[in-house]
Amino acid sequence: MGSFYISYASMARIAKVEFKKYTDKKEGDKLKLSGSEIVVECLKREKVKVVFGIPGGAIMPLYDTIDKKSSFTHILTKHEQGAAHAADGYARASGNVGVCFATSGPGATNLVTGLANAYLDSIPLVAFTGQVISPLIGTDAFQEVDITGITIPITKNNYLVMDVKDLASTIKEAFYLARTGRPGPVLIDFPKDVQIAKTDFHYPEKDKYSGYRPTLKGNLNQIKKAVKAIQEAKKPIIYAGGGIINSNASPELQELAKKTNIPVTTTLMGLGGFPEDHRLSLGMLGMHGLYCANTAISEADLIIALGVRFDDRVTGNTNTFCPKAKFIHVDIDPAEISKNIKISIPIVGDVKYVLAKLIQLVEPKKEKEWLEKITELKEKNPLQYQRDDQLRPQYIIEKLDKLTKGDAIVVTDVGQHQMWAAQYYQYRYPRSFITSGGLGTMGFGLPSAIGAQFGAPKKRVVCIAGDGGFQMNVQELATVVKHKLPIILIIMNNGYLGMVRQWQELFFKKRYASTSLDGSPDFAQLVQVYGGKGIRVTTKNDLDSALSEALSGNEFVLLDCIIPPEENVFPMVSPGEAINKMLEGNQS
Repeated sequence: MGSFYISYASMARIAKVEFKKYTDKKEGDKLKLSGSEIVVECLKREKVKVVFGIPGGAIMPLYDTIDKKSSFTHILTKHEQGAAHAADGYARASGNVGVCFATSGPGATNLVTGLANAYLDSIPLVAFTGQVISPLIGTDAFQEVDITGITIPITKNNYLVMDVKDLASTIKEAFYLARTGRPGPVLIDFPKDVQIAKTDFHYPEKDKYSGYRPTLKGNLNQIKKAVKAIQEAKKPIIYAGGGIINSNASPELQELAKKTNIPVTTTLMGLGGFPEDHRLSLGMLGMHGLYCANTAISEADLIIALGVRFDDRVTGNTNTFCPKAKFIHVDIDPAEISKNIKISIPIVGDVKYVLAKLIQLVEPKKEKEWLEKITELKEKNPLQYQRDDQLRPQYIIEKLDKLTKGDAIVVTDVGQHQMWAAQYYQYRYPRSFITSGGLGTMGFGLPSAIGAQFGAPKKRVVCIAGDGGFQMNVQELATVVKHKLPIILIIMNNGYLGMVRQWQELFFKKRYASTSLDGSPDFAQLVQVYGGKGIRVTTKNDLDSALSEALSGNEFVLLDCIIPPEENVFPMVSPGEAINKMLEGNQS
């Protein structure tokens, strides 16, 4: 995904005009709207229901207009990073474009981590940032930064809109780009005077732009080659990623797997794309993937990769990844084809379209010996942990799965708890697992859960966080409580930056450098200060009653779960190793 850059310096030179030019247009002309009114009207046309953001000097005119005439709900977060993550979570839960607002300078730069997170996970998001007035651009004015320049590498596209006449068409294009092809974040930066300036309003009807034509259906000859390879394979595996979720292709994936009896393993981002309680499910693969998934894919003779990018957390050492296999790779982004792994049969296209054609052309098949091998791997090598009287994180996730019957939206922060949530909760439906995959952003969990709850208001949202990541955006407790969101927040409290500590234990001779979280508050009491409900959980009996109470109610509840400080995530593939060379730890 490349970015289109309008030169900030060039636009500054062009923009040396009088401020009055933008503000002296006649009032009362019903055909004319201000830039701020255009934004509000465009969001209405795009059917935007919720926007997350924080006002500031350079975006005040827009906020003034929102207060008077918006058709959407604005959620005031307590940090711009929280706004970006909330818009991200909203997009993942709803399947729609997430939207966030920020002012210039620090407001805009506080969005950067959220934009990068959405970019790496291919999440559709449109961010609006206010900018200093046009004559001041390039002068290092108060709260001025070149946010379009800063975000070139982490947006699918970005714009600096210097003329109010270009605003409506820019917004139309931004939404189209964000949600089509490989989805991603788009940023629109517009000066304060452009927000005030007026022009005739016209919202373009066209949905296609020169130079941007994503391939959807895939090349038929390539698809036929894939069909032939599938028919000939004796040990095939489907390897499905986030593209399955983004393209709403879960039904097609299930139909192909059932017709061909091919086992399915998913990436972290693909969890929920194939029901994990299905006989053909292998669960998640990769660094903390299941033994059966990592072993099976390493023995496969054909890998059918669907909407994946062969990232390092899946492949391990690329020189040893699936050495016996031929690769079919279906992806809407041609830049991903053969980027990390040489592909035998590349198919550029939307996986939903391509899967529909594969289903039509492929013949039913059943490799009995391979399926028996898969069943044996699953039965002999289940996930294990120490089952005793201690409150262990794996037990917490298993209990949550049992009580929710897999029908919740699980949102995680980043760290050990993220991997336990991926391993021990059985995901049965798409958009039921929301996490930061590519960027691995600590602090993502709570604000993203807020967005997910607004995006799927009828679903139970459960946020699982560590005591480290939770504190990175702890201020969003105020947002949850203010809006009475019935989120359940489970904190895996081990007193450490757990995943870093685990690596220090395994690879740095237990030198726990700067990973202790001594000095953290009592989270159950902290949330009460915000006006919410907190429960400290130290035993299994505490957990059973607390979870049942939280799930039976309709209010925000924080469960501060005190878990063993040196509990580790296993299986684990060491850096540089093949993915079938797993550390299993002491799990008995």
